[in-house]
Amino acid sequence: MTTSEPLAGTSPRRLPSNGGGDDWRLFRGDGERRAVPFPAAPPWRRFDRQEPPTGAKVPYSRLYLIGPDEADVVNAALHLRRPLLVTGQPGTGKSSLAHAVAHELALGRVLQWPVNSRSTLQDALYQYDAVGRLREATLRRDADGPEPDIGQYIRLGALGNALVPRERPRVLLIDELDKGDVDLPNDLLTVFEEGEFAIPELTRLSEGRAEVHVETDDPDAPASVSRGRIRCSEFPIVIITSNGERDFPPAFLRRCVRLDLPEPNERRLREIVAAHLGPDALDDVDDLLQDFLERRAAGELATDQLLNAVFLRKGGVDLDAPSLLRAVLHQLGGAV
Repeated sequence: MTTSEPLAGTSPRRLPSNGGGDDWRLFRGDGERRAVPFPAAPPWRRFDRQEPPTGAKVPYSRLYLIGPDEADVVNAALHLRRPLLVTGQPGTGKSSLAHAVAHELALGRVLQWPVNSRSTLQDALYQYDAVGRLREATLRRDADGPEPDIGQYIRLGALGNALVPRERPRVLLIDELDKGDVDLPNDLLTVFEEGEFAIPELTRLSEGRAEVHVETDDPDAPASVSRGRIRCSEFPIVIITSNGERDFPPAFLRRCVRLDLPEPNERRLREIVAAHLGPDALDDVDDLLQDFLERRAAGELATDQLLNAVFLRKGGVDLDAPSLLRAVLHQLGGAV
């Protein structure tokens, strides 16, 4: 399993190795100014990615590895049009799964709702800029102009965008739902069951203004809202992640298909390293792999920490320097 959204690339990059010399140090802490060339970034930390055309093979550095049993659970959720609740230790690829599904099924950019303790259902459905509309209405009234269109001040959130009717569904990632308020899963139930929601600011409009265009995640494609309600024609592909910090209500769990991603074993870890960094990255990293497995047995580690260590090693970084390997493979529970 991958650990964060894999990024695009045409082929695995052959990583340079200078034998652990001193050239890898960009910053030296001596106050001297230098115009140093920056090395290439890790594939998963590149932000100039582009989606390959439909039908094209996934670029090597975007490969997402998942077992056939786990893939079957994903397919069950797709057929049932039910949310997929994905659990597992940090670094098992829970969030990456949404991007892999969207890529393989050519469903466009993933809609993302990162949940925190302040998140509410309305945040995910839409936002209404009442203050901005009032300010603009006052200015236009003073200038004897027409009243501003209310749709300009309503913008759909991630869940609202996912429910806009379209031929093919969007992929919605609800990330770390267990970090939200205890009532948030139950708040989602009605929307999941009905596939629609209302915008009260629009339902109160007169008959003559029954249809309003509101802002979406695509500035060039506003959504048409009839009588203040949005109802999907194809239920979105909803992937919900949880780190197991809190149990969910039985009614919510009953409406989800559940997938628990296991921690990758040594064979799968080698496949992940090769997928992201190329087969050559497996040369001379057995010690890093064993160190990672030993540290993971003693406490939580994420797979991307291993990728970071291998990338640094293959780039010539001296991981034997004091505290460097410990900094890269620090336990997520807080101990280092």
